[in-house]
Amino acid sequence: MLDTLTPPINTNFKSFIKDFEQTLKHLFHERNDIDQLSLRRGLPSSISNEILDKHPLSVAIPKEYGGRGLHVKECLGILASASYESLSLSLIFGINIALFLEPVAKYAKPAVKEAIFKRFIEERGMGGLMITEPDFGSDALNMQTYHKEQEHSYQIKGTKHWQGLTGMADYWLVASRKQLPSGQLDRDLSFFICDTRQEKQQIKVEEYYDNLGLYMIPYGRNELDIEVPKSFKLQPESTGIKMMLDILHRSRLQFPGMGMGFIKRMLDEAITHCKNRTIGASSLFDMDQIQFQLSRIQAAYTLCSAMCARSCTISGIENNLALAGLEANSMKAVVTDMMHESAQILLQVSGAKGYRISHIGGRGTTDSRSFQIFEGSNEMLYGQIAETMYRMMKKEKEQHLFSFLKRHPLTANAVDFFKKETDFQIDTVLPQRKLVDLGKVLARIISIGYVLDLQASGFRNDLIHQCINTVKHEIAGLVRSFEFENTIHVVFDYTDNSSWLEFTV
Repeated sequence: MLDTLTPPINTNFKSFIKDFEQTLKHLFHERNDIDQLSLRRGLPSSISNEILDKHPLSVAIPKEYGGRGLHVKECLGILASASYESLSLSLIFGINIALFLEPVAKYAKPAVKEAIFKRFIEERGMGGLMITEPDFGSDALNMQTYHKEQEHSYQIKGTKHWQGLTGMADYWLVASRKQLPSGQLDRDLSFFICDTRQEKQQIKVEEYYDNLGLYMIPYGRNELDIEVPKSFKLQPESTGIKMMLDILHRSRLQFPGMGMGFIKRMLDEAITHCKNRTIGASSLFDMDQIQFQLSRIQAAYTLCSAMCARSCTISGIENNLALAGLEANSMKAVVTDMMHESAQILLQVSGAKGYRISHIGGRGTTDSRSFQIFEGSNEMLYGQIAETMYRMMKKEKEQHLFSFLKRHPLTANAVDFFKKETDFQIDTVLPQRKLVDLGKVLARIISIGYVLDLQASGFRNDLIHQCINTVKHEIAGLVRSFEFENTIHVVFDYTDNSSWLEFTV
């Protein structure tokens, strides 16, 4: 283990985060122009090295290995400070923290993680996670990457893609399935640590993708034909599938860290622009519609603050989150929806100036969009939320939504605000489109529960009340959509007799 700590790691968190934020401000606004940097692919090594020299990833390393101690509050604080300046940078940290360092800290053997953590602190190490495959996106349980056990190692073969930090990470967590003697693949999953510096562990990048946003982060397609020592296999507490759920749910529960700084930046930029933009005799800020739009970003700020506070209490590695899908899916889907809407609003109020990739609003709109897709698309997650609640209702033989939510621990405190909207029966099997609508409602009610907890801790009441009213307005619209009878399907052969040119003189 490391005998000494470098000074930046050993300071109190308030000083540590202030120093980190000043470094980002200097690098992105004084020495360089972040708006111009955002136009190029990748982050110059001279900048990334100076950022990593401040040891931001030490927040996700245990103290006994030279880190700051893996406190969720500090992990989310780093993500928030980074996302205020650059959502790409924050996602780089999020990948390293939630998808590599925390799983290694929890599931790797002590001798293995000691060397890894030392490299992260002393040599600016970086790590990522490989699950997704070209033919099996969200269907991870059917992945075709496989491993064979040998005398002292595991041989792993397969194809992975859309891994953030493709060709850039020093380490990878690789998910695969065991190949059985029959040639079939086992149902369970295993995770292996791959050290790309080792000769037999080098991963070939077949293609770099032209990702639409998040230019700082390389994505691509990777071909695996590697051999890793047996000690590099993660040790699950029960099954590999539950370990994967624990890892992914913890990651989703820490999305609010990335959302926090980003939403605050959208709010600050929008308020400043609208205050300074004059329309006739008054500022844009004084217009009623503008007030409505900005209030939605401010409500997102409050909701995200509440999610961060909740995440700090439940998402540490000491907790097994395999069964925490309801909260993890709700938090991830709602916060990423709010991130994208906040960016859309800033772009809109900024006018033509916002429609540029070098503008924080235009860039933020593109960068935040992918957050609604990766780690489970939001439509899929909302459907899963509704299905989970629906199964619980059937088990309890309860059809009245409000009555059920009044008893559920995640919604009991918040549902009184939505009694009118949830006063209906669910007595039939719901189509998928209805499940998505219902999931959106349920996720937002769960989120308001976090807001009420934040209020009880002393958070300012005017922001709390504004947030609740904003969500009530949103849920009212969602319930109308849920109740509307809609069985419309796509007309496949639509081109016959449907050209407007044939019906005009």
